[in-house]
Amino acid sequence: MIQPAALGGSIGFSDAPGVAQVLLGLAIILIGAKAGGELFDRLKQPTVLGELAVGVIIGNLHLAGVTGLDFLRGEHVLDVLAEIGIILLLFEIGLESTIPQMLRVGGSALLVAVIGVVVPSILGFGAARLFFPSDSGFAHLFVGAILCATSVGITARVLQDLRKTQTPEAKVILSAAIIDDVLGLIVLAIVSGMIAASNAGTTLGAGAIAWISAKAVLFLVASIVMGRWLAPRIFRLATHLKSRRLLLPLSLSFCFLLSYLSVLAGLAPIVGAFTAGLILEKVHFVELATRERKQLEDLLHPISSLLLPVFFVLMGLKVDLQAFLDPGVLAFAGVLTVCAIIGKLACGAGVLSRGINRVAVGCGMIPRGEVGLIFAGIGLTLTLKGHPVVGPAIYSGVVIMVMITTLVTPVLLKWQLGSAEPEVENRAP
Repeated sequence: MIQPAALGGSIGFSDAPGVAQVLLGLAIILIGAKAGGELFDRLKQPTVLGELAVGVIIGNLHLAGVTGLDFLRGEHVLDVLAEIGIILLLFEIGLESTIPQMLRVGGSALLVAVIGVVVPSILGFGAARLFFPSDSGFAHLFVGAILCATSVGITARVLQDLRKTQTPEAKVILSAAIIDDVLGLIVLAIVSGMIAASNAGTTLGAGAIAWISAKAVLFLVASIVMGRWLAPRIFRLATHLKSRRLLLPLSLSFCFLLSYLSVLAGLAPIVGAFTAGLILEKVHFVELATRERKQLEDLLHPISSLLLPVFFVLMGLKVDLQAFLDPGVLAFAGVLTVCAIIGKLACGAGVLSRGINRVAVGCGMIPRGEVGLIFAGIGLTLTLKGHPVVGPAIYSGVVIMVMITTLVTPVLLKWQLGSAEPEVENRAP
């Protein structure tokens, strides 16, 4: 039974049994996330910002003498649920894309993505080194890696609201953002490998770096080739089974298996999740969907809407507002945000086709959103000689950057592409 404890005038829950504590944590997080999301939705801003803000508030209640919710910080089960939520998000994003769509704008998308990795990473490295010269060089590299990220989900949602998802700009943006994240994850894997090697008293040589990159490419190619051969056969076999409600468990099993294999390949599980979504196409499970009278996206949405807020609130919990009392941290956040925006606006120069709004493409690449938070969260878990690679000050500055870039993207895209109008489909990408 939960007993009240006079800790700073609040109720303490640290003595609650494990399962009860998780249940209580979920209740608090979900109620807070929905309240924050509703507020920001009414302000016509992405709900993710509201979820982040709630996390920041809860995580800093101890500054007001309220310590009863501190148990949320160290609850491992909540962390696992949050990770699964992000895996499902990337799986959903992959389902919205197809390999032919990516290939159609391949040239422009690839160049835009490469610029979107190189320029922001250089700017981010420089900003971190300028403001935190005494920190490890790995911390500077990690900030550069974080700035590589682009939030496919947030950009896709904005384009959908504007009814511009079929425009050439949208096709380039979404394809480039996907490639950008794959390249960013390779950079992230290389930096993480360098940190692990340093902890072991060695260095990561050129051969090892090449192998990390090759593993990522080999994993993606092998997964796509094998998956496109295997997936239709699995779902075709499932149509002969008498069991009901097979579409969701089969799809999730495919997603989780590729996520696991991705980890074995030295990559983040979200790479495998996105690849799984990219492989699965509606034609593979159309018979199951017809029989169950549900689309896969409709089945996934209730689960992701339950778990995703957990991730964003927990990410907000890690923000230390006391770090903002340091003017240097605020200045770092401001400079980092400018670097993040400029670095992605430069992507527009990579558009090869005529008649495409290059500024709009650059604007669409700006938001870091959940992907930037994933990268930053990984940085918090890495240590160098027993000390976190990404400290509270850097992390807090990164979260501010993520929030601002997420906030300005809808405004900039609406400015460049106009208000919601019938979609333009007659311009070749």
